[in-house]
Amino acid sequence: MKKYGMHWNVVRVLRLVSGVFIIFAGVQVSDGLVMTGGALLSLMSLLNIGCCGTSACYRLPRQKNKKGESIIYEEIR
Repeated sequence: MKKYGMHWNVVRVLRLVSGVFIIFAGVQVSDGLVMTGGALLSLMSLLNIGCCGTSACYRLPRQKNKKGESIIYEEIR
């Protein structure tokens, strides 16, 4: 349960607040499609998933050189 509450940032909080606002707006106008969109947006922020849920945007962390060796580059013509 601890891991769901970790790593909250500004974008995640903004997504949750806007999702709740959209749900209330959907209830006010009695529109199920708007409420569904707000619920999905809120669920995305609570579960910390998004467009990159399939790790499509994942990139490897930078690797440091072993033993402080310098990298030698060759010019190719």
